[in-house]
Amino acid sequence: MNNNTTITALQQELTLLYRVAQHLNTLEIDELLAEIVIIASEVTSADSCFIYVVDQEKKGLVLRASKNPHKTQLRSIKMQLGEGITGWVAREQKAVALSSGASEDPRFKYFSSLPEDRFEAFLSVPIVNKTGVVGVINIQHKKPRTYGNQEIRLLTGIGKLVGGAIENALLIEETLALKDALEFRKTLDRAKGILMKQKHLTEQEAYSFLRSESMKERKSIKELAEAILLVERLR
Repeated sequence: MNNNTTITALQQELTLLYRVAQHLNTLEIDELLAEIVIIASEVTSADSCFIYVVDQEKKGLVLRASKNPHKTQLRSIKMQLGEGITGWVAREQKAVALSSGASEDPRFKYFSSLPEDRFEAFLSVPIVNKTGVVGVINIQHKKPRTYGNQEIRLLTGIGKLVGGAIENALLIEETLALKDALEFRKTLDRAKGILMKQKHLTEQEAYSFLRSESMKERKSIKELAEAILLVERLR
């Protein structure tokens, strides 16, 4: 490789890393992960890209983003640290590059709901920050393919660059979820109180009534509780 080629390659790497850095202030986790999927896919011309993140209790990994549409699999597919190639990469914090026969690797964990698990080539790198692993980026190709050192280095660099941003976005998501749960609890308690007063029910009977009506009307308990509060305010 001559000097001009080396300079061009470095410029390409810096440009891609700069693109990643532009999204590090994104506080919405799904938006951040979607951007990482786009850039990681471009770097490797990927047929598939998955991003797993460490769950809130840090007991395992959860699929949170995908290049190909997998709406029902996102947040549903989980692995423990050390389980599958993905779990191994997270535990060891080392990249794995397989040019062909990825599913034949003894560490591989197969998911029948993911057609990509039948693909040949597989590249997996950890997403890390100062305190440890945050997630894993998986790249797959349908046909055998050798991953170059530049690709592996770039993807590993992306994994290191976005680790802190992903952890911050997850913390914000967790905080908002706790806030929503608290608001729901307040709404539910107020709705139960209204039912207890109007229908002379115990607290358990009021909750059973809400649950029964929820199933009958095919609406969430939250929706019914909010409707009860609205009717009460309009009286």
